[in-house]
Amino acid sequence: MNELIETFQDTLLAAGRNTTPVSISGSGSKAFYGRPAYGENFCVRDYAGVIDYSPTELVITARAGTSLAEVEAVLSAENQVLAFEPPSFGPGATLGGTIACGLSGPRRPWAGAARDFVLGITCLNGKGEYLRFGGQVMKNVAGYDVSRLLTGSLGTLAVLLDISLKVLPRPETDITLCRDSTPAEAIQLMNRWAGKPLPLSAACFYDGQLAVRLSGNPRGVHAAAEKLGGDSMDTAGTFWEDIREHRHAFFSGAEPLWRLSVPPATAPLPLEGDGLLDWGGAQRWIRTALPAARVRAVAEKSGGHASLFRGDDRDAVFQPLPAALLALHQRLKHSFDPEGILNPGRMYADL
Repeated sequence: MNELIETFQDTLLAAGRNTTPVSISGSGSKAFYGRPAYGENFCVRDYAGVIDYSPTELVITARAGTSLAEVEAVLSAENQVLAFEPPSFGPGATLGGTIACGLSGPRRPWAGAARDFVLGITCLNGKGEYLRFGGQVMKNVAGYDVSRLLTGSLGTLAVLLDISLKVLPRPETDITLCRDSTPAEAIQLMNRWAGKPLPLSAACFYDGQLAVRLSGNPRGVHAAAEKLGGDSMDTAGTFWEDIREHRHAFFSGAEPLWRLSVPPATAPLPLEGDGLLDWGGAQRWIRTALPAARVRAVAEKSGGHASLFRGDDRDAVFQPLPAALLALHQRLKHSFDPEGILNPGRMYADL
């Protein structure tokens, strides 16, 4: 076993004996996300490197401290990509932090979420035990897929070590079309197009402009572009990257930034503030000073939930869980981390 892993185990065993909380970190690029971390710093950045890459098998395995940029560069050399387009939010973003946060970019509704591409994970639980879940193929075990459970758990269940991901070939062609639209028209169009056999890979609306991206083989993409109509966007590459990395002008506002997940056909939400629609209408970003209770009530009434993505009040970032679901989370937490030392309170105060 890697000497660094043994050092990690010793640290966790000592923390467990003393019930000392540890705050798992990589580069800190996503430290803003979730509730405030506390405890002794447990940095996995030095546990880095690509372990295995099989372009013909469309699988890459890398250590958690590996920079996301390195993983993407290795894939790019073989004309392959992480299809869920994970945001970095900083030049030092690590693969472990990417999977721990479970965030996905503009392609998510059509390609899948981060958890859909995780094939296997090795990790250390709160007792310092070395665990392996999944493998390097899509179908490898019977029973519950724990790798998906760990994706997006913000380090509250385990310290991620090695991560195997399914990758995909880079699309041959991308075209982005834009047109003037109202919010209601944009939602209607995005949902109508989503029900057709079109090579959609991104769709968002902001400030009267609807933008859609088509990706795939040149013949299919150009045929779809002719069918949809609209103006071709010359800055499409940087546009979608700016949306993914929150460099778009919308994200520079001073008000708290909320992320609402709702059914994509949901009508424009009755919330005051500047808004941007992504994921074909399923992800609604809004900058508003409205009370959290108001934002969450509107999201819940629409069949969704709301998270405070950026803001000063980080005590209640995620939508409160129903009692039964909270109890399930608590049992999972206790199973993986009985002393409650791993990123305590990072998601919810009771976890």
